[in-house]
Amino acid sequence: MTAVTVLGTGIMGAGMAASLAKADLDTTVWNRTLARARPLTDAGARVAEDPSAAVAGADMIVTMLFDADAVADVMERALPAAKDGAIWIQSSTVGIDGSERLAALARRHGTGFVDAPVLGTRQPAETGQLVVLASAGSDLRPPVTPVFDAVGSRTVWVGERPGDGQRLKLVANSWVLSVVSATAQAVALAQALGLKPQQWLDTMAGGPLDCQFARLKATAMIAGEYPPAFALDGAVKDSRLIAAALGSSGTSDAVMAAMHDRFAEAAARGHSAEDMATVVHAFRSK
Repeated sequence: MTAVTVLGTGIMGAGMAASLAKADLDTTVWNRTLARARPLTDAGARVAEDPSAAVAGADMIVTMLFDADAVADVMERALPAAKDGAIWIQSSTVGIDGSERLAALARRHGTGFVDAPVLGTRQPAETGQLVVLASAGSDLRPPVTPVFDAVGSRTVWVGERPGDGQRLKLVANSWVLSVVSATAQAVALAQALGLKPQQWLDTMAGGPLDCQFARLKATAMIAGEYPPAFALDGAVKDSRLIAAALGSSGTSDAVMAAMHDRFAEAAARGHSAEDMATVVHAFRSK
């Protein structure tokens, strides 16, 4: 049986770990706050007390942590304990430079590295319906297939370079964050003009401009209820990574930089742990 360790059991990592355990993979989990990992024992996973103990004996090591610094910090402690032949599946959204930095860390320890960020939020993670955006050499693809099949509905092999998966993830998230920002702007404008935002949604319904995702986020904004499917602090981080990628590629970052400012403003108002739909607060006067 393939032994898989998941490092990081936040919104996404917990769902992925549960999906791995449900697929009868030998699953071990670790999280900085162990209390967030312990409920996964109900799904059949084991909880390790530290990263080194977590990866000992693992065939696959999955990282789902906040950013490149968090991943590097954990893996610098974990990799010396990894067994020969272990493969590191790096699923955190860390950007292009971050992925190259982590791939270099893997090389220093002689560990296979698969760049594999995912598309999806809490519910797809919990049901094994993520889309995996993977990049790695052809020799590393067959061993990781059972892991990807357990956590995702589809795997897109983007390329072979570390960072190819991150490139596609940044493109996809640039669209996601744009939809959320535009929706927040429309909801806030409707309210400021004395309209009910639901009237706007009803007007769009069924037409070519209707968007299920925008409707979902608008509904949360109208209700003022923000259980995190994708937390606002992640949107702040990802919009920064996307703006950096736009700038370094010679593409204007003006729009993404403005969106980043709105996400950051909502976070500064105390909404970091809520769903990214709470960015609507940054379009309203204080």
